[in-house]
Amino acid sequence: MLGRYLRLNRAGVLGLNRRNGDYIFAHNQRRFYPLVDDKVLCKARMLREGLAVPDLLGVVRSNRETRNIDGILAGAKEFVIKPAHGSGGDGIMVITDRKADYYVDSDGGLVDQDHLGHHLTNVIGGLYSLGGRPDVAMIESLVHFDPAFSKLTWQGVPDIRVIVYRGYPVMAMTRLPTRQSHGKANLHQGAIGVGIDLCTGQTFGGVSGNSAQSFHPDTGSDIAGFKVPGWDQVLDMAARCYEAVELGYLGVDIVLDRDLGPMILELNARPGLNIQIANRGGLGARLEAVDAEAGDETPPPNERVAWSRSRFRSLENVAH
Repeated sequence: MLGRYLRLNRAGVLGLNRRNGDYIFAHNQRRFYPLVDDKVLCKARMLREGLAVPDLLGVVRSNRETRNIDGILAGAKEFVIKPAHGSGGDGIMVITDRKADYYVDSDGGLVDQDHLGHHLTNVIGGLYSLGGRPDVAMIESLVHFDPAFSKLTWQGVPDIRVIVYRGYPVMAMTRLPTRQSHGKANLHQGAIGVGIDLCTGQTFGGVSGNSAQSFHPDTGSDIAGFKVPGWDQVLDMAARCYEAVELGYLGVDIVLDRDLGPMILELNARPGLNIQIANRGGLGARLEAVDAEAGDETPPPNERVAWSRSRFRSLENVAH
């Protein structure tokens, strides 16, 4: 066991305990957590900082308000319901259309008013929130993914996770929805994680669970060699989130809308470590490089992005 630990440490792999102690605890002040843990507050902060986000259609705060869902939606046929304090994709309901008195979910199933109201009640009751606390349901406009991803997704919207440390992007992956994940870009529910070269924005291989994946299981398309559209803007937005919420260790989730381009979907103060598997390399070595080489000053976001793209390209080439 000790030998395995030493090998992983030499490879720069970041473990859970070290992530929590050396990076989350050391660089994320608790007073800033509400800005990312509450998706409604986070959306407001992103807008204040001039960062694009999906439109907020409404917020449902009480069971009484669930009876006025049509009034809140104001005729919208496409929307997403999310717990404001949810995590791991739990409690998210994606509605893609409306037929007569029914809504159509991302799997093509029909959802009646009672089922929709019941789901909202569960969200408000805290069924999906961190710690089971009472919550609110936020309703967002539905993102239509960039058609460049059409061969790399099943029904849902792919997203991009960027780990940002002290304002520097250090590792990235895209998460591709599958039939198993029911169209959700969630690795724990069966989506595929695909590593992205920070310098070029090009994918180089993926993972499903803990197994290597070279093609999308539903479309059959190769997942390596794909150039992520708008990569310069994606990295710039991710880096700017450091100033927006003042968290030193941060996961930034970005979606690419076919009409509106990159948008911040949400932020995470405790991003998971599966991104290392997708990238076939350790996150720890990159975090150490920032500490050792980037200096104590905080340059503008564009300079931080340029440094990361130059520095971490060599690490990726060595790893692969």
